[in-house]
Amino acid sequence: MKRFTLLPVAIILALAVSACGTKSEDVTPVRDSVSVAMDWYPNPDHAGFLVAEEKGYFEDAGLDVSLDSPTDPSLPIKLVAAGKADLALSYEPEVLLAREQGLDVISVASIVDQPLTSMIWLKKSKIKSVRDLKGKTVSTAGIPYQDAYLKSILERAGLTEDDIKQVGVGQGLLPSIVSGKAQATLGPFWNIEGVELKMSGLKPTINPVDKLGVPTYSEMVLVAKGSRIEEDPDPVRLFIAALARGTRDAVDQPNKTTQTVLAANDALKPDVTAAQVRVTLPLLDQAGAGKLPFGHQDTAKWQAFINWMVQQEVLASPTRAVDVLTNELLPRSQIDPG
Repeated sequence: MKRFTLLPVAIILALAVSACGTKSEDVTPVRDSVSVAMDWYPNPDHAGFLVAEEKGYFEDAGLDVSLDSPTDPSLPIKLVAAGKADLALSYEPEVLLAREQGLDVISVASIVDQPLTSMIWLKKSKIKSVRDLKGKTVSTAGIPYQDAYLKSILERAGLTEDDIKQVGVGQGLLPSIVSGKAQATLGPFWNIEGVELKMSGLKPTINPVDKLGVPTYSEMVLVAKGSRIEEDPDPVRLFIAALARGTRDAVDQPNKTTQTVLAANDALKPDVTAAQVRVTLPLLDQAGAGKLPFGHQDTAKWQAFINWMVQQEVLASPTRAVDVLTNELLPRSQIDPG
């Protein structure tokens, strides 16, 4: 798969005006360089980023932005904490775990403010509900906090982890259920892998985890280093505003957005990508009603999820949601919610 295109070297030093009187408009402006570590290869979840880049909205904001996609989704937030990336696309649970580990990171915007992670089984498994998983094999990606998801899902159905066989398959979640090595899988995104399964005619049953007993949370968030936004918040503020602009355009023009996503990753299938884009764009349009700014983060929902993670012993100690997120860098809402 192709990675995100890296833009040319970003910063061009402004030339001093010579004694002969060089006009200021002839001097190349200095742009702030912003590196963004994405969570994965280009896909419909990244539509707002890709459209903003394609249409030059980051440049319009005075930024030279590079988008890169590490092969390990847990890496971006670590790059931000280490000062090797300015922003990262990550996940709410990863932010909370990073904070507990002492990393100086903070969520600055929600990109998808609801869970995408799902439990999926196929019609051929003959499973009708979670209760039918007793004695069956469930595949997972081996992500620790998703083990807590599984435990909660099973408990709600009156089962325990001893009632199933859990196998870690890394990135092989879909192959595990297509091949029959597992009867259900926990971890795929319902708007990406779920759509792919539907398009393949395998008749999946798709259950987002918040429908099975896991508290709601923001699946995808934009993360910055805390000290960075304290010292120089403007580039991040400008980035989010440009991203909001790109996201609005993406939502308004789904067919063009599909072409933009396909152009960014030639390994994607056009028909599947088009279907994924159709279901994903509404998830990105959080500010569609105009009542809240793009990227708004609900502190109460974050706190409820934090409390649940403590109860599940994923987090060792409680923390305050207001310390792990900020809405201060978001574009102003068009309509005052008050």
